[in-house]
Amino acid sequence: MKQRFLGLILFPHELDASWAELMAASGLNTIGIHPPGGEKAGRNLAEMLNETMQTTVFKESIKAFSKAGISVEYKMHAMDWMLPRQEYDAHPDWFRMDEFGQRNPDFNLCPSNEDALKRLEKGAEDLARCLPSPDTHRYFFWIDDVRDKYCRCEKCRYLTPSDQALIMYNHILRGVRRADPEATHCYLAYQDSIEAPMAVKPEDGLFLEYAPIERCSGYAMNDVSCSKNREQASHIDGLLNVFGTETAQVLEYWLDNSRFYNWKRPYGELPFYKAVMRLDVEFYKSKGFTHFTSFACGLGSDYAQHYGIPPIETYGRILNGK
Repeated sequence: MKQRFLGLILFPHELDASWAELMAASGLNTIGIHPPGGEKAGRNLAEMLNETMQTTVFKESIKAFSKAGISVEYKMHAMDWMLPRQEYDAHPDWFRMDEFGQRNPDFNLCPSNEDALKRLEKGAEDLARCLPSPDTHRYFFWIDDVRDKYCRCEKCRYLTPSDQALIMYNHILRGVRRADPEATHCYLAYQDSIEAPMAVKPEDGLFLEYAPIERCSGYAMNDVSCSKNREQASHIDGLLNVFGTETAQVLEYWLDNSRFYNWKRPYGELPFYKAVMRLDVEFYKSKGFTHFTSFACGLGSDYAQHYGIPPIETYGRILNGK
């Protein structure tokens, strides 16, 4: 029987060794470490690499996960790390053309520019060496966390956001495989890229990570009365036709306390919709998904002090069909 990846995603500053024991007791086997995204994604990634990962608490947490048999993965929006914006002065043609016909270094790149894609590959290779994944060989270096920020140059304007995203992920995979020949990499189906790509095909080793961030968490994904969830779920079949089900993973928000409070501290108590999660998991499994993870950001030690231990064991039981 192939391994099922069942996990959580946490902010790096919220890690401590207690998470390893809690996750192992809950039947979970992967931890995703996620510096916050948004427009500060590059700065947050640099802070994680240069500061947080050097702390004793972080290093002891990683050791605890390893001892508990929990694989460590890194998941982050990393475009401006892999293709630094400073390259704009020398290579404006590497960057996206906006709706006004101007090259703009704010987000993503021009996926029709071969030199830009080569630089992206090099950045992905370097990042994979900084953040290896020796246990699972799965990598999650996502493109920018924005909507409607794709290239509109003459060559790109007829490509959908999903097609442009897939070009970038194909090249990220190539770069990562120079550092780890066994690597696989995700295609993050999220925001503009949640629709199935049409004109571009995934290279071997690219797997689907389905992340319906625009869903309504109070209703099940297959609840026909919820228009948001109907729209988000409507893309699943097309995505699975492109990427297949064997390696496809759901990235959900069932435990994402930061999202429930609009990513603004202080966070309150987690509104955990247990019955909704059970229905969601049944629905996803009916589609062919076997790998599951959820953001669990905003559930660090300060959360436990105010509200008690978060419902990780219940989450694990549901994923394991108990």
